[in-house]
Amino acid sequence: MFDYRPKMFDEASHTHTSKKLTAILLAFIVVFGVIFLLESIIPSIITTKPMIEEMRKQGYLDNTEKFNLTESMKIATKVSAVPKVMIPSLLSTIFGTIGAIFYCRCVEMRPVRSMGARKKGLIPHYLIGLLIGIAMMSAITLLSVAFGANSIKLCDSIDYKILALFLLGFFVQGMSEEFIFRGYLMNSIGGGGHHTAIAVGISAAAFALAHAANPGFGVVPFINLALFGVFAAFYMMLFDNIWGVCAIHSIWNFTQGNIYGISVSGSGDTESLFRTTQISDKAFLTGGEFGIEGSIFTTLILSIGVALTAFALYRKTQNSEPAPKTE
Repeated sequence: MFDYRPKMFDEASHTHTSKKLTAILLAFIVVFGVIFLLESIIPSIITTKPMIEEMRKQGYLDNTEKFNLTESMKIATKVSAVPKVMIPSLLSTIFGTIGAIFYCRCVEMRPVRSMGARKKGLIPHYLIGLLIGIAMMSAITLLSVAFGANSIKLCDSIDYKILALFLLGFFVQGMSEEFIFRGYLMNSIGGGGHHTAIAVGISAAAFALAHAANPGFGVVPFINLALFGVFAAFYMMLFDNIWGVCAIHSIWNFTQGNIYGISVSGSGDTESLFRTTQISDKAFLTGGEFGIEGSIFTTLILSIGVALTAFALYRKTQNSEPAPKTE
């Protein structure tokens, strides 16, 4: 299965993509840094005043000695969780998609189809991805409720206009991360002639580490994020298409945060259809501060997803092998 090379890798290989893994990774760090700065401009402008007000309210401006990175992250999370900040922040991640495409097209000189961005089958791939993402997050949430880790109830007041804006924002955000970590990084490594396992493993680890600054990040959240990265990579390779994983990623986050009311990767609670509350003090069940993505229920569902896509890839490689010659 790990010897399988999707068409995307071959399309990326006939370009200026570097064959040296070190060069690919160094270039990615630079590109990711530039993207991060571009994506931070709008959120920084919006959150500066609220953060100063929150710091003053908690007495940090008068006593800077007790102010540290942890407290800073807590305040940033609280301030950023409100819709008027979070929605523009999600929309600003469009710079991630633009930056990844720009680098691949203008520096590596490879076509966007080498990133898995194909016109053919775009709508059906996306719609199927939406259904899969909803099903996976729903399964995780319902398992947590069934085992007594969380409780769930319908919210009394629901702003559907805000929910629609969040949906749009997550469509942009999910697409951005897939273009950066799968369409760009994974396919640049694969296109550079490196083993498929290396391309999948590095892109999954990079995706997980990109969330390291989020509140509550730890061993289980890292494992789960890496598992999601592997699952997304296998799914993308299976169909040689990025649109399905873009949909899965986007609706996974929207369903988690704005349907079930769960903190998305430690980002804080916001407007939602339901409100899920942690009733267990066991972080490995609830995910703790990181949210349900840090739960073993997420580990279970993603492990099943990885196993199913791995098996499908194995079957695909078996079916694609040429039949033995007969006398």
